[in-house]
Amino acid sequence: MKTMMTYIMLLCLGFSATACNTVEGLGRDIEAGGDAIEDTAHDAKHNE
Repeated sequence: MKTMMTYIMLLCLGFSATACNTVEGLGRDIEAGGDAIEDTAHDAKHNE
């Protein structure tokens, strides 16, 4: 039983590490999208 709990804990740790990388990548994508919107707004304001 103790061995099974160890495997479950390791599995959860692996999933947690994967989720952190996924959320970090998502954050970068959202930031890049925000930068693109900001650049477009800046260009539109100065081309009037």
